[in-house]
Amino acid sequence: MALFLFCKSPAGPVRMNRIQLLLCCFLLSLIIYFFNGRRAAASLESAHPLSQVLGMKDGMILKDMSSMKTVDSKTPQETSWGAPMVWGDSHNSVWRRAKLSERGIRIGLLALVVGTYARFVRHFLYSAENHFLPGQMVTYYILTDNPRTLDPPVELGPGRQMKMLPAAELPGWDRLAYRRMVLFAEAIWGSIGKEVDYIFCADIDQEFVGPVGEEILGDLVATLHPEFFEMPRNNFPYEDQEESSACVEEDEGDYYYTSEFYGGVVSQMRRLARECSLLILQDQANNMMAKGLEESYLNRYLIDHRPTCVLSPEYSWWDSPLTAHVPKKRLVSLGRQCEAYDIEKRELQRC
Repeated sequence: MALFLFCKSPAGPVRMNRIQLLLCCFLLSLIIYFFNGRRAAASLESAHPLSQVLGMKDGMILKDMSSMKTVDSKTPQETSWGAPMVWGDSHNSVWRRAKLSERGIRIGLLALVVGTYARFVRHFLYSAENHFLPGQMVTYYILTDNPRTLDPPVELGPGRQMKMLPAAELPGWDRLAYRRMVLFAEAIWGSIGKEVDYIFCADIDQEFVGPVGEEILGDLVATLHPEFFEMPRNNFPYEDQEESSACVEEDEGDYYYTSEFYGGVVSQMRRLARECSLLILQDQANNMMAKGLEESYLNRYLIDHRPTCVLSPEYSWWDSPLTAHVPKKRLVSLGRQCEAYDIEKRELQRC
């Protein structure tokens, strides 16, 4: 009845302009809703016939109602399988930090320091003290071939401690690439697994430059590679040698992850380190190694075991022509930054 009164004048039918027609259609949809007891669609993206009547297309109301268009975020908040994609200043990250900051969570940060990499360890630890999960109980586990790497020791804040774990000397990248994941597996299966709830593995030649808080915590956490974040799938440097245990087929893979920073609960990290170690040892027995070294095996594992939490490139970044723009830098790779420099700049920066 209300619709009839709106669309007719006492003198008879009148010509309605477009806005009146749209309002009539809207009122008609409300009447259908109340009589049939059906729920209205929750999103403009749903297949609702009313969207065509109102002039909607692809989630947008055309011209007359253009102010109500949906917003297409440039920073995705979720993966295709429903895992959160973490941006440090998002509403979800702020909420998670507030929710978890008051809990007593034991977190380990594990890094390998051998040979000349000892020069990075103090800078790494100082930056972690400033930015890595402030207020939480953190243990730094340093796998090293030199027990005097931190002599004198670094002064740490309340609730923070450091433990040195012995590792045999591993000269050269070739041996290190074969052994690092094995060393991580042994360490996590040992005392680390009994002392912390979460463990994160990090390359020592990095620097925390922004807050890294409880938003990173998850069962299995991977970090997006900044040079391939917005690249199409066919540009990902997955292993393509069919004989390698790290080989990825053309129809596999969603993202390409960096080996600079990854982690999760102890049980998940035990499994990851063990299975990646087995893949590496299997290739070693066949006298081969994946082109991307440890990173290739990590990506193979994360295709078969999708992460429950994916960190944005804010948590692994360096300046190069390929790196994606990020709202805020939080963890920067000094080693990969040097790789991006030309020869002259490498010498200038003493890379």
